[in-house]
Amino acid sequence: MVENVIWPAYFDAELSRSGGRRVPADLAVAEPTVEEIAKAVQQVGYDARIERDVAYPREGYKERGRVLVKNPTDDSKNDIVQAVAAYVNALRE
Repeated sequence: MVENVIWPAYFDAELSRSGGRRVPADLAVAEPTVEEIAKAVQQVGYDARIERDVAYPREGYKERGRVLVKNPTDDSKNDIVQAVAAYVNALRE
């Protein structure tokens, strides 16, 4: 079983691709939170665990947390991130 780390920066519309965003601009949202990412991960069908006191290395000391995703099917991390982005975007609408 693989455990993937998903950072809020992956979905942040204010960041560029080189700044850490991993989803297309049309799927990105403003100021994503670990709670909504964890909820989207569970909607996709994976187990999620939130770690709040950690900072994405590219963001310095800004502690937004991260979500650990247990992936029993060994899907690629990119597939998981894209699916979660679609759900986060849907939760915001």
